[in-house]
Amino acid sequence: MKIRNVMIPAAACMALCAIAAPVKRNVVDEVAWIVGDEPIFRSEIEDQYAQMRSEGTSVAGDPYCVIPERIAVEKLYLHQAKIDTVEAPEGQVQGSVDKRLAFFINNFGSREKVEEYFRKPYAQLREQLLEVMRNNYIIEQVQHNLTKDVKATPNDVRKYFSTLPEDSIPYVPMQVEAQIISINPVIPAQEIEDVKARLRDYADRVNRGESEFSTLAIMNSEDGSAMQGGELGYQSRSSWVPEFANVAFNLNDPKKVSRIVETEYGYHIIQLIDKRGDQVNVRHILLTPKVNEKDLREATVRLDSLRKEIVAGKFPFEDAARYVSQDKDTKNNRGVMVNPQTGSPRFEMQELPPEVARRVEMMKPGDVSEAFIMKDTKRNKDIVAIVKLTSRVPGHKANLSDDYNMLKEMYEAKRKEEILKEWVERKIKDTYVKIADGWQNCEFEYEGWIK
Repeated sequence: MKIRNVMIPAAACMALCAIAAPVKRNVVDEVAWIVGDEPIFRSEIEDQYAQMRSEGTSVAGDPYCVIPERIAVEKLYLHQAKIDTVEAPEGQVQGSVDKRLAFFINNFGSREKVEEYFRKPYAQLREQLLEVMRNNYIIEQVQHNLTKDVKATPNDVRKYFSTLPEDSIPYVPMQVEAQIISINPVIPAQEIEDVKARLRDYADRVNRGESEFSTLAIMNSEDGSAMQGGELGYQSRSSWVPEFANVAFNLNDPKKVSRIVETEYGYHIIQLIDKRGDQVNVRHILLTPKVNEKDLREATVRLDSLRKEIVAGKFPFEDAARYVSQDKDTKNNRGVMVNPQTGSPRFEMQELPPEVARRVEMMKPGDVSEAFIMKDTKRNKDIVAIVKLTSRVPGHKANLSDDYNMLKEMYEAKRKEEILKEWVERKIKDTYVKIADGWQNCEFEYEGWIK
């Protein structure tokens, strides 16, 4: 299922570490810093440092300088958020917290073990996580508002590149561009009916009170949420594919199970847990019909025949992708594969699906592979594909002609960093800051803390 990723700002990430650290009651709780009218306690700093050590996270500098400064910067952003009336969407925050708590329970084995590790009741842990995630969103939004107008022109990128010292020009590993045509082998009707029969049986057992939905999900679901009893956490309608969302948001009785729902991922049954505003939390069981060997062989023969016609010049690969491919991500894009990490058509070899990487490694630009079976990991099913190697760019030091987009991103990231640094230092000048004796002998990242 679709999961939203959120980048955690450094200060908020440090705060998250504080929650994960067991509270140490033997630490003297002195005030180390005061920023505006908010104190930073020694215990906060010690807790974060302890957690970082337990995770093997290194600190670039003296932790008793770096950590309190990061907390102080977080407080500056949160103060600005109050001025700008920046608020976090509560439903989204609660959904993120529910996902993190589900992750903890999955890793530790139970809610009780989570409470034991964190040395606090589950409800208290949830409240603290809510605050951290809320601050995380707010800080990110303030940073976005400060840097949203940064847009590099070609002249900006050229000037930036010309000022890079020779030893600072990044080395770009060998990259490739490829096109793909894939088809989904026909799944026998009996296999689909068997999957539906299993789901109907699960639903009947839950509706009769004979089984717990969450137990059946753990034992049978083929979705990544199985270990959480199929629970997906609070989500908005747009977080899921329409077929799933339409059913999930129309459920009203937590004791009943939905009808069978077909999506691109397979077949589901859904149970309501709770509704909260414009978000809903549900459990589901996903079963995916399996392709048999005979149908995989037939699909392989079909694509090998198509490949021969492409190689013979009867029609271009791009036309075949448009009319034959069943991969909706590339079908209308001439078959061009797009790197999900960068949005670019270029891939380093380890970024490609492994089955594709094995083929293109020995190919020359323009070659079209023979048909092969690969795993569609997003939808957990076998498909058959052919790939064309469009280009291969050898490893090299970055240059403007081959790596303009990468250099543009580097320039924009640097400019945003400069804007945020300038903003923080201006904010420091306008804010009351007091650093206690014993905490001042530091080389801080930002100027102006000690006045």
